[in-house]
Amino acid sequence: MNFISYLTGLLQAGLGGLAAYLAAHVLLCLLPAFFIAGALAALLPKEAITRFLGRDASPWISYPASALGGFLLAVCSCTIMPLFASIYKKGAGIGPAMTFLFVGPAVNILAISFTGVQIGMDIALARIVLSIIFGILIGLVMAWVFRKDDQEHAREAAESQIFAAKATIPTRTVVFFLLLLGVLIAGTLQVGLLRDVIWSIQLPGSWAVTLQAGLDKIIPPNPALGIEGVSVQGLLLIGMLVLIGLASIKGFRKVEEGLTGWTYLTLGLITLTLVIASFGVSVTDQGLALGVNGRLISEILLFAAIWWVSAKAFSAAERQEWLWETWRFVKQIIPLLIVGVFAASMARALIPASWIQTVAGRNTVWANLVAVLFGVFMYFPTLVEVPVAQTFLSLGMHRGPLLAYLLADPELSLQSILITNSVIGKKKTALYVSMVTVFSTLSGLIFGWLIR
Repeated sequence: MNFISYLTGLLQAGLGGLAAYLAAHVLLCLLPAFFIAGALAALLPKEAITRFLGRDASPWISYPASALGGFLLAVCSCTIMPLFASIYKKGAGIGPAMTFLFVGPAVNILAISFTGVQIGMDIALARIVLSIIFGILIGLVMAWVFRKDDQEHAREAAESQIFAAKATIPTRTVVFFLLLLGVLIAGTLQVGLLRDVIWSIQLPGSWAVTLQAGLDKIIPPNPALGIEGVSVQGLLLIGMLVLIGLASIKGFRKVEEGLTGWTYLTLGLITLTLVIASFGVSVTDQGLALGVNGRLISEILLFAAIWWVSAKAFSAAERQEWLWETWRFVKQIIPLLIVGVFAASMARALIPASWIQTVAGRNTVWANLVAVLFGVFMYFPTLVEVPVAQTFLSLGMHRGPLLAYLLADPELSLQSILITNSVIGKKKTALYVSMVTVFSTLSGLIFGWLIR
């Protein structure tokens, strides 16, 4: 009987974390981020970025371009490796190439937005700033240490069109990207202008109180373990997500062949779901209060502009490619996230908080190094590292080691080390791995000192 109760508690913890994730974080954070990543992958000319990584480019251009390339190309930890291998073999210097390899996954738009929503904007901004600074330092050190090898590599590598091309980013793409970014910002930014209720609509009846009490009984909120529970609004949003999933099977599965009625139905459900998520909803003794706020108004206006621009400024083929790339990201990441969030939520109930507090509860060199090594050997797919980090945070991990883990996990794993070794050789790989370990540890220490 005790075992059954224990197992029930674990399942409640897992379902509670997953339900809260589906009802909140996926919608106003990840759904817009998926659309942004898809737009960047489909509509951004790769040559507009990679041409700055050529060996003839000034270091004042090539290193910042390498650092920002991951964000603009929306690369994740799995897609960075073939891109890195490609640009290096086609003539990029060892310095810019290693900077691109280190920074790319860390500044991925999906990872940054998700980190900001679930853990805090301080960690998200530190993840951007410190990864760029130390990524450029890693590249400069690699370029200096292996300068002779780099010269030989430059002589052997024939100049590629990927560096010679002079593609530019069209204005329509910039506008479209800014509108999509606006949806993400309006949905996640916690300021009074967006959050405060302007006027409220009351749905009378005791049903809302009864329903909320039932939800709390099924999945009890537990702030100590980071379990938010499921609200009445969250239950509706989970139902909408199920409808989106069912419609997308037909709407997005063959979207590269053309847009169908199912495609438009799926896009309509996504828009409606994000609008519903933007309401300020609260359960009162009188019923359910629907609060109209700045976030709701902003999302409606932005989505209207997005669909208008997509219809007027882009061809059908371009819209198909954008949606196909978005669907590719969703298929690749969402199943892993669901499993990862469920497992991480159960881990909150399994791992004694004293363990985390003892090993990484303070901002020490040892705590940051352990966090980095955990990220290397316990590699998680893109974005899954965020709920894992949130679990550690709820159990008492210091935010310094937490940042060290978040920097190390996407950049280093056993498989990525093996691939890097096959591209640049053992000596370069050994120095790169050593510097990533040192700089990630140092990043955690610096951040931990700054937030005292």
